[in-house]
Amino acid sequence: MTLDIHQILRKLPHRYPILLVDRVLEMEAGKRIVALKNVTINEPYFTGHFPHRPVMPGVLMLEALAQTAALLSFTSMGVDSDDKTVYYFAGIDGARFKRPVEPGDQLILEVELLRSKSGIYKFKALARVGEERAVEAELMCTMRRVD
Repeated sequence: MTLDIHQILRKLPHRYPILLVDRVLEMEAGKRIVALKNVTINEPYFTGHFPHRPVMPGVLMLEALAQTAALLSFTSMGVDSDDKTVYYFAGIDGARFKRPVEPGDQLILEVELLRSKSGIYKFKALARVGEERAVEAELMCTMRRVD
């Protein structure tokens, strides 16, 4: 299964400038997902991080992976964004940053569901540029209704 930007916008509540997934390349509901983030010089954070050598902040790479995990969870559960369901981080373990991500890079976001228990989802997450690892981590996330 693939998703274009219009389908992503129906699934996630995020909007510019914090929407960090451009396309889903493949997905196996309940198991794994591969998505894409095109990194462009137009991103607002590049003006300050860093003006002399623009680098995507690591926290935003982790956020892109979390949004990818949310797409996997929402799609697996048949949920579209309704502005009442929010996907939160519950934990980040073993985050390692291996390579800077710069304007012009394509960030490939790979997320695998490790387990789901009592509304907490644990994922193995990897972002890479080409064949080079940029960041890897285990993410824990949860969904909450915000009535």
